[in-house]
Amino acid sequence: MAEAAREAPTSGTSGASPLTPAEVATARAELDTIPVKGRAPKTGYAREEFGPAWADVDRNGCDTRNDILARDLEGETFKPGTRNCVVATGRLADEYTGTIINFVRGNTTSSAVQIDHLVALSDAWQKGAQRLSAEQRRQLANDPLNLMAADGPTNSAKGDKDAATWLPPSKLFRCEYVARQTAVKAKYHLWVTKAEHDAIAGILTGCS
Repeated sequence: MAEAAREAPTSGTSGASPLTPAEVATARAELDTIPVKGRAPKTGYAREEFGPAWADVDRNGCDTRNDILARDLEGETFKPGTRNCVVATGRLADEYTGTIINFVRGNTTSSAVQIDHLVALSDAWQKGAQRLSAEQRRQLANDPLNLMAADGPTNSAKGDKDAATWLPPSKLFRCEYVARQTAVKAKYHLWVTKAEHDAIAGILTGCS
């Protein structure tokens, strides 16, 4: 696989910033509303339970993967003849690693930038999503709140881990990371394990 060009970010290009006190308070309040339970069995989980990958949920004519690439990349260009839908190139200020990745669409290069579900779908399935309707799961899988362009290898290393077992290598992003996970779980009435709750609460305690 060809490697994407990577650069150390210059000051201010990482996109990471501390949460405001109000945002921290909101995340803590949302965390308090989320039930704490044990992880349910993974039985029955399949990606297809969350609908077709990258559906055009907002009906703008572009699939969700390209919507998120267009949102998160800078200086993006589009494949000709795709109505500015298919992102061809761009630069990602990767939140997980704090590096800059030059994205180039291609069979051996596209995977350098992946679209991460901040709350992994397998984790969601084991913490309440199997009780949701098929349409609610489709919305969860395509919700921009739960999606972010990220460094491919780092996203693969994360897998379906929750905050108790995986946090972004870049400590600057950890506050926003757990706050967004909390918002997603509150929005879709999912639960957290005790270890996950304590990990999120510990991160939020250190946020500004």
